[in-house]
Amino acid sequence: MATTADIRNGLCIELNGELYSIVEFQHVKPGKGAAFVRTKLKNLRTGRVIPNTFNSGVKIDIARVERRPYQFLYKDPSGYNFMHTETFEQITIEETLINAPQFLKEGQGVEVLFHADTETPLTCELPAFVVLEITYAEPGVKGDTATNTLRPATVETGATVNIPLFVNSGEKIKVDTRTGEYSERVK
Repeated sequence: MATTADIRNGLCIELNGELYSIVEFQHVKPGKGAAFVRTKLKNLRTGRVIPNTFNSGVKIDIARVERRPYQFLYKDPSGYNFMHTETFEQITIEETLINAPQFLKEGQGVEVLFHADTETPLTCELPAFVVLEITYAEPGVKGDTATNTLRPATVETGATVNIPLFVNSGEKIKVDTRTGEYSERVK
């Protein structure tokens, strides 16, 4: 058992029968009264972020979780199929556990977070940036560059990303998987 002194960002804890990841925490020592720790906890099953306050020194249950490297193989009606890059074991994960399924392409490397005690997948995280090829984009209007104008484009996975006017079909771009926004053009 750990105490509130062991709280740090990214730590997974068990609270009220659910698994939570600590997104943010702040140790507060008021002038009058006992110290406490104010936290924001992300539910690993639903993805909801809730605020929670722990009294200082309270015992907390740390959940054992493991990050494992996997590679995306294909999607079928049962879900998304991944292969462990070292043991070649295959698993199927539902779409709700993946942070950005619209940017997932075959052969893409991901990290899957597992609950070590029950061996169940909790989340599947893509890298922060992925390189995708533009399959279709409306041509930009010449002279429409006075402002930072964006236009929609379809990438190889079928997702739509807003891109600047100077980027054309067939070019590769880097997309931020956390926000779904265009980052830069890749040579």
